[in-house]
Amino acid sequence: MEQNIKQIKDSEKQEELEKEVIDVQTGRLEVEIKPAEVVEEIVEAPKKTFAKRKFERNKRGRREEGPADDFEQKIIDLARVTRVTKGGKRLRFRACVAIGDRNGQVGLGLAKGQDVTMAISKAVVQAKKSLVTIPIVNGTIPHEITEKFKAAKILLKPAKVGKGVIAGGSVRIILQLGGVSNIVAKILGNNNKLTNALVTISALKKFKKVVASTKKSVDHKPKAEKSE
Repeated sequence: MEQNIKQIKDSEKQEELEKEVIDVQTGRLEVEIKPAEVVEEIVEAPKKTFAKRKFERNKRGRREEGPADDFEQKIIDLARVTRVTKGGKRLRFRACVAIGDRNGQVGLGLAKGQDVTMAISKAVVQAKKSLVTIPIVNGTIPHEITEKFKAAKILLKPAKVGKGVIAGGSVRIILQLGGVSNIVAKILGNNNKLTNALVTISALKKFKKVVASTKKSVDHKPKAEKSE
């Protein structure tokens, strides 16, 4: 008796679940379908079509992203600055960030933000817009240079292979990120990190372009001995 009652209940549930479903591909009406297949077609078919439309829409409207930049970044200075206004003091953060690929390109950015992460991200964007290319010759700079910016003054000298980067403070950070492996630098002005970084970037911009010159070998004939 119990088995007969279960069979009757199952048959009633089957009749309730059987519905007319439109086949998406052929457009025909299918009436005699199992309950499991009905549920699968009703639930899965809209998901597939929606995902396909979403993918096509993103593919049309998405901007093509360029190659990932391999810039290394270092924070030169991070300070908390306040501005006095009518309603009170306005607290912000100022970040000075240097970026470089260690292959002749370096940049410096200075920006403010409401928090530290915002200030750093703004400074990195600004540094990418003001990149400087360093003409590196045998791992060093092409010639000696002295540069002055406001109260800061700096001296840069080329060095032999194996000498290393002899510099300090923000000057060392910028030269290392630029890929200069042998150089001698001396800060002759004040000890402000920002002005020293700015004067270094200004000096790197003023290097002359190096043109590779080929020297021709000249055969020197031996001089004839004088006859006595």
